[in-house]
Amino acid sequence: MWGRLRGHGVRAGCITLLLAGLLPGAVPAASAAAPETERKQVAAEDRVLKDDVALTVRPDGVTHARETIVYEFHGGRGFTRAFQTRIRHSDTQDRVFRVENVRASSQDGGPTAVTTEIDGDRTLVRLTGPRPLNGSRTVVLEYDVRGVISPMGSTEELRWTVVGDWSVPVLGARATVQGSAAIRNVNCFAGMPGTLIGCSQSFTNHTRIQGEFTQQNMLPGDHFTIAAGFPAGMTGAGPLYEQRRTLSTAFSVNPVTGGALLALLVLLVGGFGVLYLLRGRDARVVGKKAAEGDRPAGESGFEPPDGVRPGQIGTLIDEQADVIDVTATVVDLAVRGYLLIEEEDRATTKRLDWTLRKLDRRHNDLLPYEQTLLDALFEGRDAVRLAELGGTFARQLARVRGAMYEDVVTQGWFARRPDSVRTRWTTAGMVLAGLGVVGTVGLALFTDLALVGLAVIIGGAALTFGGPYMPAKTARGSTVLAHTIGFRSYLSRGQAPEGVASEQRIALFSRYLPYAVVFDMVGPWAKTVEDAGVRAEGADNLYWYEGPAEWDLSQFAESMRAFTLAVSGAISQSRQFRAL
Repeated sequence: MWGRLRGHGVRAGCITLLLAGLLPGAVPAASAAAPETERKQVAAEDRVLKDDVALTVRPDGVTHARETIVYEFHGGRGFTRAFQTRIRHSDTQDRVFRVENVRASSQDGGPTAVTTEIDGDRTLVRLTGPRPLNGSRTVVLEYDVRGVISPMGSTEELRWTVVGDWSVPVLGARATVQGSAAIRNVNCFAGMPGTLIGCSQSFTNHTRIQGEFTQQNMLPGDHFTIAAGFPAGMTGAGPLYEQRRTLSTAFSVNPVTGGALLALLVLLVGGFGVLYLLRGRDARVVGKKAAEGDRPAGESGFEPPDGVRPGQIGTLIDEQADVIDVTATVVDLAVRGYLLIEEEDRATTKRLDWTLRKLDRRHNDLLPYEQTLLDALFEGRDAVRLAELGGTFARQLARVRGAMYEDVVTQGWFARRPDSVRTRWTTAGMVLAGLGVVGTVGLALFTDLALVGLAVIIGGAALTFGGPYMPAKTARGSTVLAHTIGFRSYLSRGQAPEGVASEQRIALFSRYLPYAVVFDMVGPWAKTVEDAGVRAEGADNLYWYEGPAEWDLSQFAESMRAFTLAVSGAISQSRQFRAL
């Protein structure tokens, strides 16, 4: 049947024109006409009188096209030739055609300035001239196209839309194709994109070296597609495919994304390894030396392990200068004789309140953070009520906590301030995660490497999560921590060491009370102080804590619990207690 005049193609083309006239809605809007902007560039009377395309298949599979266009102008400067260069092949791939080496010439003053651009699935070739034109002009457009050859069993098929997507009617279209071998079969289709309706006619010449195809009266947006079969191996070329830009392909695993995920895994494992080494060192030192710290302080002059102050202990344990650490320091300053705590008479003041009274004592043994706290509490005054601190001391709290962080670095327990380390790593993680989000969106829109951005997000999230764990104690800090935990174990028993005289019990137990505040043992240990005071003859008050009239040490435990809560509430808008 190949090589004969296909009369049925003429009838099919007429049917196509009739259906297009009666059922305009049958032609999809996206393919029945060019974009509206292109329509405005041509006059309503413009048309293509003739469009002849000669295709030559080269041995490498690249097909050269020489297209002769006779265009009738009515005041326009040029026209646009559109090629369908991307079609859907599967859910993951598009078949693409590459139009290259485009050039134009004209012997009668037609437009020859060529610009090309990619517009979605189409490649647009715009031809423009220097002035408005009227009447017919002949333009010869030449280009190379790759990807039109497809192996199909014993043949290689060339399939190409030689004429299509014109924004004006085409009165007559003709195409020829030839290669380096005889053509085995030909076929053609005309009408809306993707149609299976045959063109006007298709045949081969008597030598079967050249195939010829014709189509008459094409509507704007119609396609004229030809197909010719050559012997297999004539070119050895094949179709070109590109991955589709979908959500699934954007997050596909490929060598690049796989490498990024592997690198992320290595970094995460390495990061956790570093954390394990740092935290594991603390655990090993604690396990080795906890027993050294589990000794009665009375044997070393009533001193806690290594002479560590309560506020220092709190910052060392959880690497944070909490409000409760500041509260414990207030109690410690009272026990050490720098201030006196006076409980107000509730019957007189109609509220539970305390007065902190500054004592006249030289500040020889105060650490910088303790001096900062004293100055912030009194601010030139000799006495201050807790109620007066509410809502005002919060401004001073940051300065006190900063001094506490500086102190643990000065002691050599940390190489850098724990709060600065946490902030640095957490901020870096948040910035990295944010960049990962932006990168993932961009990569998902334009590439198939979105998993790289996702890996960056995960890495940033890991840094943000791990930021609070990044402060690392030095070996010296880990050793002090071990002694501290041993001391906490001793305090939890709430018993005085053997051999301590009864007159020394109140002083000893008072000395331990600020540490009990840090360890969240204020209730049981205050009860211990209370019991010691009750057994002591004539002890209605402590040397550092005075109650109102009719108050005695039997009420101390309840008073102490209320005082620590009140101090924490006064110096901060929110209480931060540690769970150990």
